[in-house]
Amino acid sequence: MSKLGNKPLRLLLQAINYTVFMAIVWYFATSPSIRIIAEDEAMITIAFSHAGQLREPCRRLTQEELNELPPNMRKLDDCPRERSPVAIEATLDDKPFYSAVLPPPGLFGDGGVDVFHKVKIPAGEHLLRLKMNDSVRIEGFNHQLERRVKIDPAQILLVSFEPDQGFVLRGGRM
Repeated sequence: MSKLGNKPLRLLLQAINYTVFMAIVWYFATSPSIRIIAEDEAMITIAFSHAGQLREPCRRLTQEELNELPPNMRKLDDCPRERSPVAIEATLDDKPFYSAVLPPPGLFGDGGVDVFHKVKIPAGEHLLRLKMNDSVRIEGFNHQLERRVKIDPAQILLVSFEPDQGFVLRGGRM
């Protein structure tokens, strides 16, 4: 009989507990103001994955070399797996803000590198230069972008890389 008498009290206490819990969640979801960038700042984010070119070119196997291989291993070209490191440099108004040489990951050095860097900058118009070299067989940089961009306050300019298009900018006005 006492179990039935406690049921309304239990339900009331559960309702109070849920109300307090939801009030705490509501407070922390709405009240603490967090600003990642200031009113007069903007942000440039460089983010992409890219595999460097093969370190050495593929070579055609001779007939004698093919004959030495088991039948299931015969293929005309011998391509090494190791890839080139990716070197990247970024400047804003002729001041460098990112520079890195990223070696290829993986047991055989055959993976793609992940590039992620973000920097706060003053909002406004800037000259953005990006350079990347993904081949040890090429001197200098084989991918480049130079563009004047206007970035509004509290805006994020995203820089990505597409192998067929080169550097791609999203978010700012060009």
